[in-house]
Amino acid sequence: MDDGFDDPHSFTPRQRAVLDQALQLLLEGGERALTTAGLARAANCSKESLYKWFGDRDGLLAAMIAHQASKVRAQIDSGERLDLGRFRAHLVDFANDLLQVLGGDVSLALNRLAIGQASREGSRLGALLIERGRHGIDKRAGALLEAGRQRGLIAYPDRDSAYHTLYGLIVRDLHVRMLLGEAGVRRPEHYPALAEEAVDQFFVLFGVRKNETTGRDSV
Repeated sequence: MDDGFDDPHSFTPRQRAVLDQALQLLLEGGERALTTAGLARAANCSKESLYKWFGDRDGLLAAMIAHQASKVRAQIDSGERLDLGRFRAHLVDFANDLLQVLGGDVSLALNRLAIGQASREGSRLGALLIERGRHGIDKRAGALLEAGRQRGLIAYPDRDSAYHTLYGLIVRDLHVRMLLGEAGVRRPEHYPALAEEAVDQFFVLFGVRKNETTGRDSV
């Protein structure tokens, strides 16, 4: 699908505000509440603007999901000098953001809706969550890991495998338990500590240890 949403950061502030309103409508009223007319009223914009920005209904859903996924930071400044401290901080930010987004009301509602529609012929929500949500996050995080590998801060034989390990260390079984509504699992105040712990475990597995012959720092 080529709809211009490969870079969700290209959305304007106004478009982001409209997408946040669309997500709120979905959260409060389910998929039936997400109509072009309803969104135009709630966001105080024209239906013509919605069609111009996002296209059809699938296009709007794709934009909503890409916008939600963009809240998970996994980027470095192209001019940034990436040392161990900065790299670790970026990974911790990624881990914390991932937990915050996955554990948020909007993402849980989207995932529950997609699961409920999984057996429905013609339903696109699950595919859109993978294409515009998970794959976008995976791509940005993979680039961050590759930057760390090129700097000699981590080492791995396969980037995808390393990333999936990192993802597993962060999310564990929490997302499934959240989706099932287990009491006491969604505790955002604990996410920063969980993020730190996951990154520490990741470095145990993939960190580059001190090598006196190369002068690399210990990870």
